[in-house]
Amino acid sequence: MSKTSSIRYGTNTGPETQAILTRERPNWFQRSNLNRIGDMPISYFLVIAALITFAGVIGILPSSMLVGFAVTLAFGGLLMWIGNWVPVIRDYGLPTILCTFVPAILMFAGVLPVNISDVASTFLDGQGFLDFFVVAVIAGTVLGMPRALLVKAGPRFAIPLVGCLAVTFLVIGAVGALTGYGFIDGILFVAAPVMAGGLGLGAVPMSEMYAQHTGQESGFFMGDLISAVVVANIFCILFAGLLNGIGKARKQWFIGFNGEGELLRTKGTHAELKMPKKKTASTFNSLGKGLLIAGALFVLGTVLNYYLPFLHAYAWTVLAAAAVKLFGLLPEELEEASSEWGDLLTTYFVPALLVAVSMTYIDIAEVLQSLTNPAFLLLVLLCVIVAGLSSGIIGWLVRFNFIEIAITPGLVMADTGGSGDVSVLSASERMHLMPFAAITNRIGGTLVLFVTSLLVPLLAI
Repeated sequence: MSKTSSIRYGTNTGPETQAILTRERPNWFQRSNLNRIGDMPISYFLVIAALITFAGVIGILPSSMLVGFAVTLAFGGLLMWIGNWVPVIRDYGLPTILCTFVPAILMFAGVLPVNISDVASTFLDGQGFLDFFVVAVIAGTVLGMPRALLVKAGPRFAIPLVGCLAVTFLVIGAVGALTGYGFIDGILFVAAPVMAGGLGLGAVPMSEMYAQHTGQESGFFMGDLISAVVVANIFCILFAGLLNGIGKARKQWFIGFNGEGELLRTKGTHAELKMPKKKTASTFNSLGKGLLIAGALFVLGTVLNYYLPFLHAYAWTVLAAAAVKLFGLLPEELEEASSEWGDLLTTYFVPALLVAVSMTYIDIAEVLQSLTNPAFLLLVLLCVIVAGLSSGIIGWLVRFNFIEIAITPGLVMADTGGSGDVSVLSASERMHLMPFAAITNRIGGTLVLFVTSLLVPLLAI
């Protein structure tokens, strides 16, 4: 077997050493070898993609989890590979942007077979791939995080989160008033849905609140609210890629400008607070244990959400994982297993998730319609910029690194939630910040919804 094989067989006979997974190449969405796609020889990958496409064209793809993996991995891998061929722009998030929007554009143009998009949508929502991915990353990152980092960064994280929301609401309201859009309308139809961290705490409940207050149907408001969220998500991905590209230049514009993936800026205890170096090998058994722990934490988060529904199950999962880590409830081997399972998902399955999100959630027609209103477009763009800058500045003042804290909570507050977090963190190459993104969206989104409920009586029709 070659040295570059992704599976290495050990000589010991114990169950932990009979088979070891190695990650000798970087993630497949990095441009380490453009002669391979998904770490496979390009000819084999293209044959697989062609087979899947043919089956989709004639409409015989079964809507199963196995085929969902095949469809999204094939299309995601191909789009990532294409994006990595383009010089310069690839460093600013082009592969992620292609995965996020090309499938939706193909659906809009009527080119993508319906069978393929149906399989991907069922895979993401009906079969729970979004939960599968996000929870693995949450569990792996929290349990693999140094305890000192969790203790020092957690409480302090609330400062840029709340500050970012307050500044963004006030600025968008003021600019809305100056442009004739309206102070309250600017907040309720742009800032609130955009900063709610997704549709679940944004457009959907807000449309119901607005309908109840005005006597209109909720669908009357839904199009504008969803358009604000989707357009903002585009800007978030672009700015995340831009920040990543600037960071790759290795230029420190000021102290604490670029943490190169590290969230907190401290003195003295750098070694304690630095994320541990990723392992280059994992056993099959270790990955299995990591899967089980991630599933158990999500079940716990779901139970807590059932009895205490003011927080989403994702947020409870983050808090449960943090409690497990803080109180040392798991031995080191199980914490490492969770971390390795999360690494597997972020190493190979990000393109699959982006493609599934594109086919399921993004409506290009609504995006194009929103682009025809200059005032609306200006407010959405400004909302993303202000969110990122205010979070970055306020966070820097309390000793976070500017780029990292501008991404989360800043840009993460303005994206589409769980799926948007993946796109933004992928474009910025900081997927390990997912736990903070989850807390941002759920706790911050709950706060936004509460403030919105107080402002609804001021809505002018």
